[in-house]
Amino acid sequence: MHRPKTTIRQLSYFASLAETGSFTRAAEQMGVSQPSLSQQIRALETILGAPLFERGGRAILTPLGRELLERARRILVDVADLEDVRVASADALVGTIRLGVSPTLGAYLLPSLVARLHREHPTLRIHVREGLPTALTTGLAAGDHDLILAQLPVAGRGFHSERLFREALYLAMAVDHPLTAKPIIKMGDLAGQNLLTLVADYRLAQQVATIAADVGAVVLNDYEGTSLDAIRQMAGMGMGLAFLPQLYVRQEVRDGDDIIVRPIKGGRVYREIGLLWRSGAGRAPAYQLIADLLRAVGP
Repeated sequence: MHRPKTTIRQLSYFASLAETGSFTRAAEQMGVSQPSLSQQIRALETILGAPLFERGGRAILTPLGRELLERARRILVDVADLEDVRVASADALVGTIRLGVSPTLGAYLLPSLVARLHREHPTLRIHVREGLPTALTTGLAAGDHDLILAQLPVAGRGFHSERLFREALYLAMAVDHPLTAKPIIKMGDLAGQNLLTLVADYRLAQQVATIAADVGAVVLNDYEGTSLDAIRQMAGMGMGLAFLPQLYVRQEVRDGDDIIVRPIKGGRVYREIGLLWRSGAGRAPAYQLIADLLRAVGP
């Protein structure tokens, strides 16, 4: 007896309907008529033997529908990656690449990369979207990003992680802080000091917490910053000491500013920067080229 098979079209229609919550908007998004979309949804429900949406005004997922949605998204992402193999075989750096980037990196690293890509690969378009590291990882797994640029390590399975470079961290302090008398800060100098930190979503925040535990410093969790600028300003006001990455210091800190920065000696006072993409992505050769360019423009 012939048994109907689930198709990529059905999964695409299903995902669109789940995301829009409207048969009308989903049909417009997929470029089909509403009856055609409804027919494919009913066919998928028949194959699975249960409804995927509650019947009513708005398309609300049933428990089975919610379970299927995540699997459908993964399948559609895998299919898109497979189709990208054809693009990569013709010319690696063409078309559009969606790059997710941490706010602690994008503004200080991407201008040089984008300028070089535009000069050497004018047919390539880079769509950049900033986000917190946790959201970037989720977006990469869901297919919202092709690549993400973040501090390593990054939690999650199914990703290829390409290490780019190691970036030194500097200690920032107010101009009247006693440690400004030292040209180089030793880890022991941080004992008993108040350390400023970013919100917990950032890998750098976890790193500061580890350093504090090792040297006997105090992390000021009541004053978490949402950006490097925020903790830099708090340091300038004498609220504590801040760890600032080399890329930021190189571009944003000048003589006569509200802070003084000092290099740090000893310990793992650096961060590893990496470029990540989904394992098995069809455009992996293109992503590898971008990783090589990032190494060239990094510190």
